[in-house]
Amino acid sequence: MPRIDPLLNFNFIVEIDGIAQAGFMECSGFGASTDPVEINEGGFNSASHKLAGRTKQNNITLKWGLTTSLDLYNWYRDVVNGKIRRLDGSIIIHDLEGTEQARWDFFRAWPTKWDGPDFNAKGNEAAVETLEIAHERLERVR
Repeated sequence: MPRIDPLLNFNFIVEIDGIAQAGFMECSGFGASTDPVEINEGGFNSASHKLAGRTKQNNITLKWGLTTSLDLYNWYRDVVNGKIRRLDGSIIIHDLEGTEQARWDFFRAWPTKWDGPDFNAKGNEAAVETLEIAHERLERVR
């Protein structure tokens, strides 16, 4: 059986419907958790059953170097102005040859928080913007 090596975490892209953006520096927070619900058995109080309750989706956080593109900022500004555009997207991991190896699709996403860059005249790092997006579902499809 051939060995399956782990994928490297730096070779990824994020696609969001209708938004063209340069490469992202960081993508984090995608995951979910399902709360257990305890049900006590009637008449026999020493036992309880655990059932699956509500599943909560974590927000996805995207970080990218500041560019002249306003696409992601304007998506957030629409929310501030009462126009929520829900978009679908994907987080895609490539191998070193550029072939897609893993993909997570998220659905009905909208931006819930935007952070602008910090500036420091003594530094030489890229100015970084951050966008946190809420979504209704995340699936690993590959």
